Amino acid sequence: MSKYEEKIAGELAEWQRAMQRTPSVSNAAIRRLQTKINSLLPNRLHQVITKVIKELTRAVLFGAEFTTKPSTEVRSLMDIEEQVKDKINKYTSTATAEGAITGFGGFVSGLADFPLWLSIKMKMLFDIAGTYGVDTRDYKERLFILHVFQLAFSSQKRRNEIYLIISNWEVQKDKLPGDIHAFDWRSFQQEYRDHLDLAKLLQLIPGVGAVVGAYVNHKLTNRLGKTAMNAYRLRRLNTGTIDSENLKKGSLRLPE
Repeated sequence: MSKYEEKIAGELAEWQRAMQRTPSVSNAAIRRLQTKINSLLPNRLHQVITKVIKELTRAVLFGAEFTTKPSTEVRSLMDIEEQVKDKINKYTSTATAEGAITGFGGFVSGLADFPLWLSIKMKMLFDIAGTYGVDTRDYKERLFILHVFQLAFSSQKRRNEIYLIISNWEVQKDKLPGDIHAFDWRSFQQEYRDHLDLAKLLQLIPGVGAVVGAYVNHKLTNRLGKTAMNAYRLRRLNTGTIDSENLKKGSLRLPE
């Protein structure tokens, strides 16, 4: 086990604990606030968000737009993740600029933020997967990407459920529906929307929206990138690429 793998053992253990936290009382209060915010948002905005999520997720699963060629070069985990971190920084910077520009114009340009930002985030996930050597032409790998996305943008209760699938992916993937129409789109869409509604409502305010858009896009794009990193680290662990016994000594909680 390399020194780098020993180093990330602690990071991975901390991430796993965060993914498995028990939902707090405050989570229920936040959910009530999100429901209230939903009722305040213009119907047109709801329609735009719904359509964007539906069409883009279709593209993720069936289109070639996001597909990236998997890396076949034999490299250490440290080399792979240096490249992954560079990609996260690049996409985060792009998302930050996009959020500032679209937020500056208020409601009309704010509508454009949803498809643009969602495209940036999805492209980043495919790029990260390819860097780890994953072939995203595989339908199940695209489902994995959608699960990573949900893990980053869901309530704690839903996050716990998604984590259980991701942490034992090689077994769980065969239990997922082969028909994409059976995928739980409703939960996928609602969790994502609820997670973003407050921030995106503020982004629709001219002037202030530029600052909010830049901040929110930066913070959440970076979070998604780190979520993806840890999800793929966990898969490498579960397939034996990383020495699981040494990681146990690093206080890593292994899936049962």
